[in-house]
Amino acid sequence: MSMFFNQYMRDMVQPMRDELTSIGVQELLTPEEVEEKLPNAKGTALVVVNSVCGCAAGQCRPGVKLALEHDAKPDHLFTVFAGQDKEATAKAREYFAPYPPSSPSIALMKDGELVHFIERHSIENRSAEEIAAELTAAFDRFCK
Repeated sequence: MSMFFNQYMRDMVQPMRDELTSIGVQELLTPEEVEEKLPNAKGTALVVVNSVCGCAAGQCRPGVKLALEHDAKPDHLFTVFAGQDKEATAKAREYFAPYPPSSPSIALMKDGELVHFIERHSIENRSAEEIAAELTAAFDRFCK
């Protein structure tokens, strides 16, 4: 691909990245970062598979933001960006078995093990408030 296209894509998705990083979610940009963080995160970790689709903007990212206003919340907050940081996303998805690749999606892990997962089909037809309610229920169960 041309350098112009790559720069265009970086510029286009930066606000989508910022929507999560501005609330304290750490981007994992490489498979090595994923491998370093996910299995070694003691306690609970939220992993958001970000994407450019409308359901990510309209429901997923706002739902995560609402959920993180809750009293109980994960110890660690991570994100990978599907279609942008492809290798990091592929590595993160290895931890989400038996679920197939899904973008956007939200994983809650405890001591490196998946304990709750919200797939795209459970995001695209729900409001941000409904997604936040599911997440906060999971936070209450696993993050206290």
